[in-house]
Amino acid sequence: MRAAILCLAAALGAGAWLAACTAPDPAPEPPPAAAMTTLRVATYNVSLYGEEAGAVLVRLAGGRDRQARRVAAVLQHLRPDLLLLNEVDYDEGGRLADLLQREYLEVGQFGEAPIHYPYRFLAPVNTGVPSGMDLNRDGRIGGHGREHGDDAFGYGLYPGQYGMLVLSRFPIAMDEVRTFQRLPWAALPGARRPIDPVGGGWWYDDAVWPRLRLSSKSHWDVPVDTPLGRLHFLVSHPTPPVFDGEENRNGLRNADELALWRHYLDGGEAPWLCDDQGRCGGLPPGARFVIAGDLNNDPADGNGLREAIVELLEHPRVLRLRTPESRGAVAAARRYPELPRRGNPAHATGDFGPGSGTLRLDYVLPSTGFDVRASGVFWPLPGETGADWIEASDHHPVWVDLAGPEALP
Repeated sequence: MRAAILCLAAALGAGAWLAACTAPDPAPEPPPAAAMTTLRVATYNVSLYGEEAGAVLVRLAGGRDRQARRVAAVLQHLRPDLLLLNEVDYDEGGRLADLLQREYLEVGQFGEAPIHYPYRFLAPVNTGVPSGMDLNRDGRIGGHGREHGDDAFGYGLYPGQYGMLVLSRFPIAMDEVRTFQRLPWAALPGARRPIDPVGGGWWYDDAVWPRLRLSSKSHWDVPVDTPLGRLHFLVSHPTPPVFDGEENRNGLRNADELALWRHYLDGGEAPWLCDDQGRCGGLPPGARFVIAGDLNNDPADGNGLREAIVELLEHPRVLRLRTPESRGAVAAARRYPELPRRGNPAHATGDFGPGSGTLRLDYVLPSTGFDVRASGVFWPLPGETGADWIEASDHHPVWVDLAGPEALP
């Protein structure tokens, strides 16, 4: 018997829609709650995007794509119970997600056992969606290639590029999912509005600023009913703080995308903090959560406004835990002796080449109320299991094993 999945995709103005998806053929059911001692939560930027819409879907058809097979092998080896994938192209019918699950995750790769996720969530993102505004101030609106991306609500060559996908072994409370794709940047208290470094005025004038969206992809609150109780999976993928000019519009936006989660954790009524479904306010005080994603900000190195990620890491509701690490990251950092580094090289989650080196950009941050039993970054050394799989992406998955009270609110 095939299992049904609901994929929620909400949008304002055009109305909201609910798409029904069908899961791949079922694998063994998850163990009962009584047998579950820990919950593994992970995030992985898998770089499954193309140069045009639909290209990845065509490439992955048939189950033979080497990059996707390596991604699947990594996940089959780690076996997360709850997972965020960054940079998986979004399509309204969920065809790419179907294909990835059916022909890659549910097929053993390189000696690893298949893995089945009966529940998933995917929804529209801002990347590649035309804004109708001249956001890069080149005197033109839209265009092709990078010109199109620069003027989109979030940088992307086509709508849905660099999307997000949540996979879960446990039920998702679909009616309670919140998405913040369309939240205006200007609505954020203390929003960092970029300044024109030449003229000294605002980079985005008063006609543009109120219409901009804060999230470069989207911010989602996905409630999952796990054996440890209800968990709010707070996922996002802020813009990289680079690829701009002295106005630092991407660096400022990255910082404010991180600030949104801080405000959300503060809870309260917050009448400005309204989701795409029209519900306003932050996360209730008693709710447990995990923040996950490629947050594109290193607390010690790189180009981001580091105070933004530090403030999130130090939020009173975020659990203080030992930073996930790997020996592979230490070995990779040795390739760049000319790059000064303040942070611990073992904490890096990706290798971004000679210009940037290794950085910690990917995070799994549980709330207080959980107990962390183990954590890590999957970055094996040469000769270790999976060393030839990690070329699938310049990022590496971060995972955390959680335990907690028998029942959580």
